Amino acid sequence: MATWNDVRRIALALPGTGERPSRGSAMWWVKDKSFAWERPLRGTDREALGDAAPDGPILAVRVADEGAKAALLAEDGEVFFTVPHFDGYPAILVLLERIGVAELKELIVEAWLLRAPKRLAGEYLDRP
Repeated sequence: MATWNDVRRIALALPGTGERPSRGSAMWWVKDKSFAWERPLRGTDREALGDAAPDGPILAVRVADEGAKAALLAEDGEVFFTVPHFDGYPAILVLLERIGVAELKELIVEAWLLRAPKRLAGEYLDRP
């Protein structure tokens, strides 16, 4: 089970990353581009999900595209989900209490690589 401390530790270990509040929630950025953020469910989300609306901490992370989002949803619907607000948007919602720390790290690093400047991402990937 992952926690906000895990998210923070993983995200802030990536080069050029900062944490800022956005709408009262934590958001992680690289060079002014967000790649992960705290995303509590809103009233319209709960209405859309009905009885399937999950409880607990929810992280949103960028993904490459709708295909990547669909693959994650198909891979593990107990961990990953989406809401209508994210239709057509390359991001997935993650139930922190259901994801392992290693899988969380992979997800956050992939999101960071999508948003980081090419030089910074290249340096990160080239490190030993």
